Amino acid sequence: MSAPRLGSLNADDFIAPVCHESIEILYQDVAILVINKPSGLLSLSGKNPLNKDSVHHRLVQDFPTALMVHRLDLGTSGLMLIALSKDIVKILNQQFSNRTIKKTYEAILDGSSKDLNLKSYRGIIDLPIAKGVFPHQKICHENGKAALSEYRVIKQYADRFRVEFIPVTGRTHQLRVHSEAIGHAILGCDLYGTESTQAKSPRLLLHASQLEFIHPLSHKTMHLKCPVPF
Repeated sequence: MSAPRLGSLNADDFIAPVCHESIEILYQDVAILVINKPSGLLSLSGKNPLNKDSVHHRLVQDFPTALMVHRLDLGTSGLMLIALSKDIVKILNQQFSNRTIKKTYEAILDGSSKDLNLKSYRGIIDLPIAKGVFPHQKICHENGKAALSEYRVIKQYADRFRVEFIPVTGRTHQLRVHSEAIGHAILGCDLYGTESTQAKSPRLLLHASQLEFIHPLSHKTMHLKCPVPF
């Protein structure tokens, strides 16, 4: 499935491609679900009736009280935390506000540039992000909100890097914007980078691989992992 091109669309025009992959439930109890979202599936249904299919729409068929705690972009796959009541979603939202929920991602970044900016194999990208022309976000030192992304290079290939990201903040498109800003766009990204980096993968090579949080009822630390499919 090729990544849809979003750059010339507005929110009402965009129609998500059909996603034939299933949601995998990795953990379930009376309070929460932890799922593996497939790439190409919306987190929430859109205003356009053709964008009805989503993580939330599918889950409420079997879990009518399911509520979204956070979202993943359409092309991003991996771990999502779902609350099963209003009380639970309030507790988990507070954890997100307090930044006590830790999310780890893996991505494949372009490495074909001669001017490599990942000179250190571990570091922090500290670049503020603001809204750009829909659907883009942009780096903006005047009006942007603080955005921090920790990274660690796992492996370097001839023309790409496998990188682990930990977003300290949770800005829209943060990892995609930060990757492009340092000259290493995520491969398969439909919004950022060049036509060449977009064409190197039929999907966005970004996956939520680990999730750590405090269980809202037991208060035990939960640490879940999800294998990277690329």
